[in-house]
Amino acid sequence: MIRNMDFRMSREGLMAAGDTVNLAESTLSTLAGTVYYYTIIPALAMSNNTPNRLKNLTGTVTNVVPYGSEWTVTLAIEEPD
Repeated sequence: MIRNMDFRMSREGLMAAGDTVNLAESTLSTLAGTVYYYTIIPALAMSNNTPNRLKNLTGTVTNVVPYGSEWTVTLAIEEPD
């Protein structure tokens, strides 16, 4: 199963479609429980918080889209079923 996930990048040109990247996982404890957020190593872009933990910390960039003064990087992450 492929899971698509968006990341925010603040500098242009750090990644392009087709690049393979590694992720670092971080956790945040909230009143609603634990949520996870991911950083493309080495601190190139960060995801939003998600309650669903990734099973694979490697992904492929499928799209980089400008969004105001930032860029949205979409990763395709292969997850076991």
